[in-house]
Amino acid sequence: MSATKELTGKVALVTGAAKNLGRAIALELAVAGAKVAINTRASRAEADAVAQEIRAAGGTASVFLADIADADAVQGMHAAVAAELGAVDILVLNASVRREIPFMEMSFDEWRQVMGISLDGSFHCIQAVLPGMLKAGHGNVISLGGDTALNGAVGKVHSSAGKSGLAGMTRALAREFGPQGIRFNCVSPGHFNTVRVGKRAERPAATGHIPLSRYGEPNEIAATVRFLCSPGAGFITGQTIHVNGGQWMF
Repeated sequence: MSATKELTGKVALVTGAAKNLGRAIALELAVAGAKVAINTRASRAEADAVAQEIRAAGGTASVFLADIADADAVQGMHAAVAAELGAVDILVLNASVRREIPFMEMSFDEWRQVMGISLDGSFHCIQAVLPGMLKAGHGNVISLGGDTALNGAVGKVHSSAGKSGLAGMTRALAREFGPQGIRFNCVSPGHFNTVRVGKRAERPAATGHIPLSRYGEPNEIAATVRFLCSPGAGFITGQTIHVNGGQWMF
């Protein structure tokens, strides 16, 4: 456990926080002192386990079920978070749908399902928390992008478009709300050791395409998010931070 509690008194809402990167982010923000609202659409057991882990370490966490693609569900979740934990200071947009479908086999409903989480869900969540942030005169919104927004990927046109849209949304909102003290940044992960299902469960063993010659660990993304939420990152906004072991350099 870190001795530094730079986020004490803050409330963080992390979407898709039941597993993988979202789980690591929730745990790290709790270590930093934040009270954490763990969002999941359906993975209740995993989300409860994350909350219990935070509580066992002396932190504060609660689980909130909501489909962020549903505007009414998001408003209900936000009201519940505010009532139980307080006004949201930090919003981490991690929830996503990762399915590989060739473009010519992709239905519009499948396209919309991904956009509904990546872009519509982000829209709903940001609109829900912004009034409180504006009232407080500060706030942090962090979205999780991905390397498909940089180089595309076969079978992932929906994901590539959604992640690219998040980067654009980040820059636009950073300009619009910077004067009010609210910062928007995007963290773009490369290849990470996460639990995956289906065809995505198989990960190539070779890492020669990554200068650091390994896959990243979820706690490394979590540490980046924690830094961006900290006072030390107070002059950083509108940026996409690439955490990819040097695979893509800008």
